[in-house]
Amino acid sequence: MADLYIGLMSGTSIDSIDAVLVEFSGTDGSLRCQTRAALGHPITAEMREAILALCAPGPSELDRAGQLDRQLGQEFATAALAVLQEAGVDPSAVTAIGSHGQTVRHRPPGSVSIPFSLQLGDPNTIAALTGITTVADFRRRDMALGGQGAPLMPAFHNAVFRTDRDRAVVNIGGMANITELAAGGGVRGYDTGPGNALLDYWIKLHRGAPYDADGAWAASGSVHPELLSRLMADPFFTAPAPKSTGREAFNPSWLELACAGMELAPADVQATLAEVTAASVAEGVREFAKGGELLVCGGGARNQDLMERLRRRLPTWSVAATDQYGIDADWVEGAGFAWLARQTMRGLNGNCPAVTGAERETILGGIFPA
Repeated sequence: MADLYIGLMSGTSIDSIDAVLVEFSGTDGSLRCQTRAALGHPITAEMREAILALCAPGPSELDRAGQLDRQLGQEFATAALAVLQEAGVDPSAVTAIGSHGQTVRHRPPGSVSIPFSLQLGDPNTIAALTGITTVADFRRRDMALGGQGAPLMPAFHNAVFRTDRDRAVVNIGGMANITELAAGGGVRGYDTGPGNALLDYWIKLHRGAPYDADGAWAASGSVHPELLSRLMADPFFTAPAPKSTGREAFNPSWLELACAGMELAPADVQATLAEVTAASVAEGVREFAKGGELLVCGGGARNQDLMERLRRRLPTWSVAATDQYGIDADWVEGAGFAWLARQTMRGLNGNCPAVTGAERETILGGIFPA
């Protein structure tokens, strides 16, 4: 019988809900992860604005969060059923859904006195509407053990991308994070800083486009040295791992403060933001090893300007999308949450303490039966 799981997630870009139907085979060390079907279920502009409004303190937060939690649960369920329909698979054939939900607030250790992380997308609603057992709330057990609760993907990257060579896996979504897979064993990972979130914000502000297709607008501009220096002076970039971040730190206000007092062409700001993403990722890769294979996933893998910036900064590394390594770059993170659900359902650990800083390995998430 096929070992089928669905992964659901919506990242800091808040552009769609990724739904990935995955079939697993093999065991640790030789685990195969085959994507049977995948799709991006759109998030409406109205819902996106409601999510963004909850990413910062505001009035009536509890009422708005409670209602949005249910609404997102319904949308996540719709996405899961849609990917099953595309694959021609009955819900009864799926062992479980792994749902990350939509992060609206992430306060890791060091940012507030009592760290927490909050994701919306009610798993009870998902289980009720799909008839499939749902695993969710993956971050908080790690945080209860003193961890950052993020990034969560390095353990999955270790399971499916490890080889006998030095490899780094970089996920460039709204934020960017790196996984270091040393040839001699061991795994390390952390958030490197902004990915696409500010690039998307800036082009939407000035051109009305949801994202910079192929990085063409950034490529038309020139990096502004002073702005680059101001942005890269943020202490997060030099802080030691474990570390994680989000829109709470890297947001339009952060950018506007850095731009204050300068006359800047909008295309040059876009080019500089792309360089910040490339520079912060490349710095982490260089600290890991002198050369190797860099596997890129997330929306950034489709940004040719950003990929070229990485190649220029990492001449001793081969830089390619994860498509060449068996998993479509668009669906790696969704597949990762399917894997995390599988770990939880099997009673296996899902975190990586060397990444998050948690006291120990632990099973992640709660199980919500169908």
